[in-house]
This record gives sequence, structure tokens and C-alpha cells, in this order.
Amino acid sequence: MENEKKIIGIQVKPPLGQWIPLSIQHTFAMFSASVLVPLLFGIDASIVLLMNGVGTLSFIFITKGKAPAYLGSSFAFLAPAGIVISTLGFEYALGGFVIAGAVFALSAFVIKFAGVNWIDAVLPPAAMGPIVALIGLELAGNAASTGGIVGETIDPKCVLIFVFTLGLAVLGQVVFKGFAAAIAILIAIVGGYILSAACGLIDFDPVLEAKVFALPAFTFPKFDITAIIIILPAVLTVLSEHISHQIVTSQVVGKDLLQDPGLHRSIFADGFSTMLSGLCGSVPTTTYGENIGVMAVTKVYSVWVIGGAAVFSIILAFFGQVSALINTIPGPVMGGISFLLYGMIAASGIRLLVDKQVDYSKPRNLAMTAVVFVTGLSGAAIQIGEVELKGMCLATIVGLFMGLAMFLIDKAGLANDKE
Repeated sequence: MENEKKIIGIQVKPPLGQWIPLSIQHTFAMFSASVLVPLLFGIDASIVLLMNGVGTLSFIFITKGKAPAYLGSSFAFLAPAGIVISTLGFEYALGGFVIAGAVFALSAFVIKFAGVNWIDAVLPPAAMGPIVALIGLELAGNAASTGGIVGETIDPKCVLIFVFTLGLAVLGQVVFKGFAAAIAILIAIVGGYILSAACGLIDFDPVLEAKVFALPAFTFPKFDITAIIIILPAVLTVLSEHISHQIVTSQVVGKDLLQDPGLHRSIFADGFSTMLSGLCGSVPTTTYGENIGVMAVTKVYSVWVIGGAAVFSIILAFFGQVSALINTIPGPVMGGISFLLYGMIAASGIRLLVDKQVDYSKPRNLAMTAVVFVTGLSGAAIQIGEVELKGMCLATIVGLFMGLAMFLIDKAGLANDKE
């Protein structure tokens, strides 16, 4: 009973003295992961902070203040967007984000009338697990390259900073407690940054030259069918991630959020946020596991606190020197953090297989997981005009077709593993 008294409910507005630090805590929890995506894309982090805040506030409004969730930068789009950016440019990746967000939002209407069981039918856990894992595995080489630990010439300083940052992040995950555990990634970035400065790898001139207050850098999208086709498969991954997060959050807060305010509302809000972000020059958004973890630890579920974190994120976006300071974070630091984060994404795919209790004594599950993994990691590609589908994108499509095939086999009564 004593623990129950400490719970701050979903629609409870805490006193100002509690509201501010609790909101800042959520801002720190999402900060390191959320700004990592624009850094990897090579864009201004301030526009991402702005649109994450706006997206979170719109999410709270659309879900009638009944679903506590912070919307941060999505990692699911890193691989396909990287392909588009390297070939066509960031503006065309934004166009893909807008269309992906629109498709994501439209799927809410399907879910409203059809429920959620169809997702497992066309993309069962045996296929979704490896697809999620491929998001991290496909980017593992990029983390090592960014960290400066691979290549013909390797700087010992880079290796030192990489190992120190990675080690501090892992140590924080294991031994830090309370709030420190929630911001272990941020602590590792700060620690790596201080070591980088001591090694003389940071140029502070851009920070000194930056304006104290500055408008975020808005960029408007351009649309190309090639970019859209490359980016669109990531919607399936984010859709599955969103549903999983809503189920977990429901367990944390003790309320079925899939029924009230309804999964269709939260999915529409998530898709709308991604679409709005793409229109303004930011990256796709998604509900953040980091902030779900904060709620689980603190027993503070208030949307007022989540909304406060969104407001703080918006305020930070207009401080030019903050954005300039973020951009001075060197590669070895980001590489060390990416090394862990990408591995954690891969591990989350494996965790999905465990949580869903995928039975690998059934040939269908073994076949789907095997084929999806090999498709994503083999370098296999399909060229359709100017569009090249490979990696996670191709694996998602293959997994989708295999899921549909298994569904039809079941309907025809041809499966030999029914018992």
C-alpha cells in the first residue's frame, strides 16, 4: 500500500517543485539517444529537439492525455535513410519520412476496424525478431568506422576514447542506480567528451562563434519514388515497435492503453508526428523505451511530466550554442556509444523472439528467422529500376511474403506442424 501511495497517475498534475525536476529527468533520459540520430545523419540537432517536443505534445493531445509516451528520434530509419542521403540527398529522405509517416498514420484506421491480430499473421514474431535485430547488425560496421577503430590508419587516441566511452556506458548500465542508471548513456558521452578535450581532439571555436539564441535549421522535403520505396519498409518495424511499447507501458501503468485511449489513436499520433517532422526537416519519431524505463523506476506516469519534458526539449532547440556544442562531439565518442546502442537494438530483436516464446521446433519459425537473417546480412540485393533493395529493407519484404505464405498454408490446412 505504501508503494501505491507514491505512484503519480497518468493525469495527475504534480506540484511545480516536483514537476520541473521530474520533467528534466525525462528530457535527460531521451536526450543522448535522440540527438544521436541527427548526428549520424549529419544534420542540426536543434530541429530534432524541436520536433521531438512538438511531436510529443501532439501525441498527448491526440491520445486525450491518457497515454504517457515521449516521442524521440527513431533508429529504424537509419539504414534506408542513409542510403537515400548518400545517393539523392537529405531533402529526399525527408520526403520518404513524410510518406512513411502518412502510411503509419493511415494504418491506424485499419487497426481501428481490424484489430491488431493481422500484424502477427503477415509478419509473425519469427520474422519480426530478426528484422528488428538487423537494424542494429546492419549498422555495426558504421559504429566501428565512426569510432575510428577500423581502417588502414588507427589513432591510439581514438581507440582510447572509444574504449573508455563504451566501457563507461556498459558500466553505467550494470552498476549505476536510480536516476544515474536512466542517464548512463548521457554520462558516458560527457565522460568521453571530457577525455576527448583532454586529448586535444575538440575545437571549441564553433561554440564560441555560435549565437546564444538561434532558430533551428528548417529544411523542406523533396519527393522521389526511389527514396520512398527504400524508406517505406521501415514502417513495418516501427509499427511493431509501437505496439510492443504500448503493451509494455500498459503493464507499467496498470491500464490497458490499447483499449483506452486505443491503439489506433496512439498509432495515428505517432505517424502524424513523423509526417510533421519530415515536413519541417527533422527525423522520424517513435515512442521511447528509455522514457518507459524512467516511468517504471520512478512510478511517475503523469502526462504532465512527459509534456514538461517536451517543453524543455523545445526550449533547448532555440539555444544556438547548445546545438554547436553537440556538434563538437568527436567520432570516437559517438562510435563508442553507437557500438553499444546498435548492439542493444540487435539484442532487442532477440528479446522479441524470447518474449514471444517463438518455438523453433516448428520448421516454419526456423525457416523464417534463418531466411530473414541471411537475406539481411548476405549483401543480397534486388534492383528495380533505380531502386536497390537490400539489407533490412529487403529482409522486411522477404519476411512479409514468407508470413503471408505461411498464413495461406495454414488457411489451406497444409501445414504439418499444426499439432
